[in-house]
Amino acid sequence: MRILYSFPHRVGAPGIGVTAEQQIRGLVAHGHDVDLWCASSAVHVAGVRSITSTLEARGRRIPRRALGFERALAYHDWRVARALRGAGSRYEAVHCWGLGSLRTLEAAQTVGVHSFREVTNTHTAFSYARASREARALGVRMPRNHSHRPDRRRLRMEEREFRTADTLLVPSDYVRQTFRDRGFDDQQLVRHQYGFDPARFPEPTAPTADTHMPLRACFVGHGEPRKGLHHALSAWIESGVAATGELVVCGRILPAYGRVLSPLLGHRSVTTIGFTSDVGAVMRACDVLILPSVEEGSALVTYEAQASGCVLLVSEAAGAVVGIDTALVHRPGDVAALAAHLRLLDADRSRLAAMRARTLARRGQLTWEAAASRLDAIYRARVEDSG
Repeated sequence: MRILYSFPHRVGAPGIGVTAEQQIRGLVAHGHDVDLWCASSAVHVAGVRSITSTLEARGRRIPRRALGFERALAYHDWRVARALRGAGSRYEAVHCWGLGSLRTLEAAQTVGVHSFREVTNTHTAFSYARASREARALGVRMPRNHSHRPDRRRLRMEEREFRTADTLLVPSDYVRQTFRDRGFDDQQLVRHQYGFDPARFPEPTAPTADTHMPLRACFVGHGEPRKGLHHALSAWIESGVAATGELVVCGRILPAYGRVLSPLLGHRSVTTIGFTSDVGAVMRACDVLILPSVEEGSALVTYEAQASGCVLLVSEAAGAVVGIDTALVHRPGDVAALAAHLRLLDADRSRLAAMRARTLARRGQLTWEAAASRLDAIYRARVEDSG
């Protein structure tokens, strides 16, 4: 299949850049011819048919700040759309990302190419409302450039992209429901998944049920209200596990949010290490990952934690892909339920060990390779149906 993959950011950069990189590698591995259009690339992606960097000139990278964030996205979209219109029916599929794809999606309609739009989060209106509500409740003001600070222009843009795309790729049932609630048809919403890199997250040694060791937990993510770190800390202390256990907090914390959380972060059982380049080592040293997100797409750390042998204690909003009796899931904001889950596993180490064993047995279902197989099947089914 000939695919135009449009990513208006830096391929391979932390976060969505890694997701895009892995998807492209997976499509190539499944035999597709991929023409990659991106702002720039931090990695070499072997096997792609061509790479066009829209923020490079004469081999030199143009800083996005030189154009401004929104202008850079618009410029990328304009160039890709122009190329797609000129290519006619050369492509069978177009894969786009948010805020830099409306013209491209419209061009795909014009030339009759099936379009896929990546959905990395809940519906934008939902995410704005939920993130703002959580921040207000804590008295935290989100920075002006924060991705979840309400922006009417961006909301309108994303809503038009959602409505124009043939297929919306949603990474969790939670995300899908936020679109259903806004009138989107199930036929447009297709579940896919993300994954982890086995080279970066090797399988840990076999877990044990040692009741003499303190329960070791970690929170991994950006420290901001929507990620629910305040719920994690409250549940940790309320559960009583903090009296003997250890909680490691990984990730940068918004300064205003950190000030609100300082009494909880200062508890003797809590260690804050900020950003770390080897989060896998932290996870392999822990028993559980706590991620009580109030809204999310499908957090990559939930794949990485399971690959590292961590049992998930997460909210429904974390978008985790879990198996039977491999995780304990609570409703967003339900601190009491999370505290009860912590007490349960602290008291029953045999159950914890069994859950970890079942989690590790599913490693093969959570890799980027598995995600690529699923995406390949979606591409083939959707393009065949539309053809």
